[in-house]
Formats: sequence, structure tokens, C-alpha cells
Amino acid sequence: MDRRRRRTHPVVGLAAALLAAGAAPAADVPLAAMRWLALGADPVALLTREPTECLALPTDPALARSVEVGRAAFRTPLLLGGQAARAGISCESCHRAGRANPDFRFPGISGAPGTADVTSSLFSSHRGNGVDDPKPIPDLSGPRAALKVAPGDVAPFVRGLIVEEFDGPEPSPAVLQGLADYVRVLGPQACPAAATRPVAVQDLMADVRRAVAAAQAAEDAKTAVFLVTAARARLFLLDERYARLTAERAALRRADRDLADIAQALREARPDARARLARWQARTPVLEARLRRAERRSLLDSKTLAAAL
Repeated sequence: MDRRRRRTHPVVGLAAALLAAGAAPAADVPLAAMRWLALGADPVALLTREPTECLALPTDPALARSVEVGRAAFRTPLLLGGQAARAGISCESCHRAGRANPDFRFPGISGAPGTADVTSSLFSSHRGNGVDDPKPIPDLSGPRAALKVAPGDVAPFVRGLIVEEFDGPEPSPAVLQGLADYVRVLGPQACPAAATRPVAVQDLMADVRRAVAAAQAAEDAKTAVFLVTAARARLFLLDERYARLTAERAALRRADRDLADIAQALREARPDARARLARWQARTPVLEARLRRAERRSLLDSKTLAAAL
């Protein structure tokens, strides 16, 4: 059997997990993120614009590479594993672009909008305390004192969130260090003048390329595979936005299958894996141009999304 036919997308269990939790059928919700919007929130306004990122990349090359690893990890559900991954939840789901998310409300996890119970047994067998005690989601880009975590304690704190709070897999040292470095360099001094920006093809594709570039620079195979998977998770966000555009979605899925094959080549330490990753990266402008031509007909467009709802 062709291995490519059996390979699935990293967020393939999303619909099943949410249906099991009593969520609305997949056909009723065209975008996964709609399932954790507060009741009464405007999905068109919230899902066609996003907060701007308060990030200034460090001038030190090694630190900048580490931050890119953390940035990609922050945006993939596979980091958290378990129920969170099956539901499509990533760090960014609660902390959009590293900020807060006042409109987040996940059934069984949130109380008021913008809160989450980090000791819920729904996601954690380690920290579940049987008490419904949701807390406000902090802004990781806000004043450092508000986070109540010393800079030197960020890495163990983040590891605890992944492994204990969400029952996620042990991250590689490079991924853990990258996450700590990413959180440390977020800050109000780096916030752009504009508080929000449109959710656009060019930015999602930039995320894909940044994750792939981080994979190319990764020194160990485990981290490289993880980062390729993070790139695939960003492609998934484009895939659902182009669900009704057959040709564009087919192009996205071909790109995803190619990345899946490259990830397998990295796992098997094939000598051509890194070269294949570079060739894949070089092809992305063609894919992006194709997607941009159809952007107004996709669910990235506010009028198209409103019509779909």
C-alpha cells in the first residue's frame, strides 16, 4: 500500500474529539477556532483579524534561532498532546499572537470569557483537582511582573504546563529552550502601533516558512521532525479556510503530504531529507501566489466567511 495514502494530518482527530465532548457537528462550524469563542462573540470579526505580535527578534543569531523554534512550537497543537491536541488547542489558542484572548471560552475549561481552568481533569491527569476554578488568561506580552514567573524559571514552568497541565509529551531540549526564549522576548516594548491585523495568506505562509527554516537549522532529528509537523499545523489553518475551493485545497494537501514524507525521511535519517526540505521551502512562493489569487473567495475574507455562516 502507498504510505502516502495512509498518512494523516496532525489535527485529523479534531472533529471526533469535539463531537465526543458534545460540540456542534463539524458541518455547522467551518473553522475549528469557532468552537472556543465566547457565546455572543462575533466570529467574523474575531477570525478575520488577529492581534499583532509583540516580538522583536534578538540580534544574537543563536538566540534568534531558538526563538524561532519556540515561536513555531507555540503555534502547534502537537506541543500539548493528549486531549488538547485532539481538540486542536495550541498555546496560541489561549494566547493569540502571544497576547491574551478575552473571547476564549472552551466548554468545561472556561468560566467567564477569557478564562481557563489550568487544573481541569479534562486535559490533565497530573494537575486535575476536581475543582472548577478558571483563572484569567494572562497576556504574555504584557508587563513582566504580571506573569509572576522569574526569567530563570520560565523553562521549568513551561515544561510543567506541557507535561503536567496538558499531559503532553516531553519536549526536546531545543523545543523547551525555544519556548522559554520566545516567551522571554515577548514584551510591551515590542508591540506594533496597530493592535490588530488581518488574518492573511501571506502571514500564515510566513509562519509555515519560518517553521520549516527552523527545522532546517535544527541540530537534532527529533526537533526537526517536530518543527516540520508545526509547519503542517499552519497549513491546516489554510486548508480549512480553502475548504470550498477544490483546486487550492488540493495544492495545500499535496504540500502537506510532501512535508509528511520529509518528516518520515528525517525520522529515518535519510541523507537527502534536509535537501528535500530546502526544495520544499523553495516551492512555497508558487503555492502562496496561487492561494493569494483566490483569497477573496476563501474563508479568510470577511464577506465570504459571513456568507458561510
